[in-house]
Amino acid sequence: MSPTPTVLLVHGAFADASSWAGVVEELRGQDIPVRALPNPLRGLASDAAYVASAAAQIDGPVVLVGHSYGGAIITVAGAAENVVGLVYVAAYVPEQDESLGELQGRFPLSPLVANLDEWTYPVEGADPAVEVTIKPEAFPGIFAADVPAEVTEVLAVSQRPLAASVFTETARTAAWRTKPSWAVVADSDQAINPDVQRFGAKRAGATVTEVEGASHAVAVSRPKEVATVIQEAVRATT
Repeated sequence: MSPTPTVLLVHGAFADASSWAGVVEELRGQDIPVRALPNPLRGLASDAAYVASAAAQIDGPVVLVGHSYGGAIITVAGAAENVVGLVYVAAYVPEQDESLGELQGRFPLSPLVANLDEWTYPVEGADPAVEVTIKPEAFPGIFAADVPAEVTEVLAVSQRPLAASVFTETARTAAWRTKPSWAVVADSDQAINPDVQRFGAKRAGATVTEVEGASHAVAVSRPKEVATVIQEAVRATT
């Protein structure tokens, strides 16, 4: 028997590591080692390098779990030698040399695209760069329609902005080509078209679980179901 892999959770845009709280609780209840990593959200290559470095410093095998944009990150970071499996949660699953814009451009755009606010942030030695958040009034319906209103109000005003450049930056590698993968598809997602999720998961040969009625915030609203898929990945790679 191999050691039980450590689960490394990678959040996506407009969220932070606390979005995994319910999933962490479920995994810890099964004695599965787990970490929820902060995601810089500044660029696909740099974010993936950060996650890959964190994974490489963990003693033993690692299962990477990515939500939303975090799926693109684990696709690249999953090339780290000790990563043994990938789990995509309402996530992008890009191919090598494919951008997120190209991937989602295969299908009708979700309501998210028309409901983004643009901001700028300083870049040393260069012009300010653009970052995006979801318009607060649109956030509940787009991101977390099945989460209680009092929770979505807090989530809407505490969003982590995403660098707009991630939509044109291409994935340098696709770890799912050589490592097993699993996917949770949120079938009522208004942030990433569920067909984008299905397409990427099928192309990757992932074992797919659809969660009926789930919003983009499926890890918040349905943590037990998300954790069950992660547990399957852990068992399969132990």
